[in-house]
Amino acid sequence: MKFDIEYLDKLASIVYKNDLSELTLEDNERAVSFKREKQIIQAAIPQGISSAITSQVVSSPVAKQVEQNKETAHKGTPVTAPMVGTFYASPAPDEPPFVKIGDNISIGQVVCIIEAMKLMNEIEADVSGKITEICVKNGESVEFGQVLMYVE
Repeated sequence: MKFDIEYLDKLASIVYKNDLSELTLEDNERAVSFKREKQIIQAAIPQGISSAITSQVVSSPVAKQVEQNKETAHKGTPVTAPMVGTFYASPAPDEPPFVKIGDNISIGQVVCIIEAMKLMNEIEADVSGKITEICVKNGESVEFGQVLMYVE
């Protein structure tokens, strides 16, 4: 398995473009793993790759996008997923979303649904304020603790 910069950049692009959460490749000698959390791609570089190569990976287009995402400041308090499941912004496909960016919400207000094991779980806000960002798209899988939205 070849681990040159172009190869690693292509793998990172595959993870990013296909919205994969993880990609791992290994052979008898080496392994490379990419994990994506909240739009951030992390790469485990195999031992033996020089710091010069590592610095080239950091300057790749995908790595630059990751750095820009890190620099984007989120405003407000995060509302996080209390479980693993599928995020739904509205109670039904033909109904409006529970909340939109700019909406004012109060504590206890339903802000989304997470489907887990065929059960629809209403997620209530634990803070009140204005929705400043919704971080998950309708129908996306979410992990425990993943930020769903920000409230200011």
